[in-house]
Amino acid sequence: GFPVEPRPKLMSTAPTRGLHMQPTTPFSSYQLGASYDEMFSAPSVPRHHYAALHRHLLDLPDEQMRRRKSVADQSFLHQGITFTVYGRDEGTERIFPHDLVPRIITSPEWSRVERGLEQRIRALNEFLKDIYHEGRILNDNIVPREMVYSCRHFRREMRGIDVPRGIYITVVGTDLIRMPSGEFVVLEDNLRVPSGVSYMLTSRQVMKRVFPEWFRQTSVKPIEHYPQALLATLRSLAPEGRPDPTIVLLSPGVFNSAYFEHAFLARQMGIQLVEGRDLVVNDNILYMRTTTGLERVDVIYRRVDDDFIDPLAFRSDSILGVPGVFNAYRSGNVTLANAIGTGVADDKALYAYVPRIIRYYLNEDPILNNVETFLMTGEKERQHVIDNLDKYVVKAVGESGGYGMLIGPHSTAQERAEFKERILADPRNYIAQPTIQLSTAPCFIDGAIEPRHIDLRPYILFGDKVTIVPGGLTRVALKKGSLVVNSSQGGGSKDTWVVNE
Repeated sequence: GFPVEPRPKLMSTAPTRGLHMQPTTPFSSYQLGASYDEMFSAPSVPRHHYAALHRHLLDLPDEQMRRRKSVADQSFLHQGITFTVYGRDEGTERIFPHDLVPRIITSPEWSRVERGLEQRIRALNEFLKDIYHEGRILNDNIVPREMVYSCRHFRREMRGIDVPRGIYITVVGTDLIRMPSGEFVVLEDNLRVPSGVSYMLTSRQVMKRVFPEWFRQTSVKPIEHYPQALLATLRSLAPEGRPDPTIVLLSPGVFNSAYFEHAFLARQMGIQLVEGRDLVVNDNILYMRTTTGLERVDVIYRRVDDDFIDPLAFRSDSILGVPGVFNAYRSGNVTLANAIGTGVADDKALYAYVPRIIRYYLNEDPILNNVETFLMTGEKERQHVIDNLDKYVVKAVGESGGYGMLIGPHSTAQERAEFKERILADPRNYIAQPTIQLSTAPCFIDGAIEPRHIDLRPYILFGDKVTIVPGGLTRVALKKGSLVVNSSQGGGSKDTWVVNE
């Protein structure tokens, strides 16, 4: 790490003798709350692995920090690192908000997270393979059959289809939060088309440019190999007999909120970025239209949802997909990553059963715990939550991006009344969880360093092996007191450093 002195310099705002006061520091207004704080173990006492960064920030003049923030923003702007906010009349393209103070995780702690994530992805993959084939877990009443079959992401069309290598979930983004105790727990799994990895990669590039001295003095584990690891994973899933497969990234197009990421990843992997209209199926073989004629495609890294992937098999009004691609897929002539129908395993109601799923398939206890979750389909649980809506976070099971959610302690009586009606009208569609104080981390806000709530989305790749780059996307709720980290709801991100202590 940074060269660490035996005793870190502690900041203090206590008066000294006479009328002299300690000069204010960037941390002068830093208030610790009930949450676990990533940097401080007590007021003004940095944790061991943060001590050197803390000193750096104390020594860095405010003006320099502002200048570097400006350089970082310019870099994001010039690279076109933006996202789209839907449902707003004003300008919808925004620079992705980025905070300059990195989040640090120690190697031993990361090692446990890594083992827990690998365990989880293997169990969820077994679950998907099982429910689309024998259904043993349903027959044994470990997961209720009705829970699976009523999920809107369950695809009956996938029954009995053998996917390449038996891998359903090639790319997963699992959201972790840190409890007040300091323990990492899983908040939710994103198994359909998880996004955000480009922000993790570009954030690291920009930080290396803006703070080269920090990287020179710190052994931060690298993440730059993610695109090549993704490419190798996709290659390993190519249909049999295709030793040099053609791989494409299928995007809904330029108006999609994650289009920057689609273009960025295709460029980094050196593969073609395509839209549905660039592809055509002939005799159950998928081809890409090129200037020299048709070229066979073997693997699609898809960023298009199931519903829109093939108008002949799913939504007939979709203009984003490829007519006939599902038949080519079913015939084993092309691989889709992730597989169709994986969304059933990231349904927020199914999430409550993941610890049982891990024990059932792997015969192991979960390494990473779940957050306590109440299903609204049970009368007792439902009544308990409805009577205490001011204490719970209520989520729609199929929504993402922070939409379809009630945060009880921050809600109005009218919002709670509306959610009560929604729950009673469709109990299967909602779950509730206690309001958890996400951990806080220091952020550079308007010239001062203040705590903001954060989570962590590591990215897991699954092909012939499981690959997890060290770190992930730390998302930040930039509004003071907010617990919503989604960029569409005013959140941003920061670089995540996994370091050797």
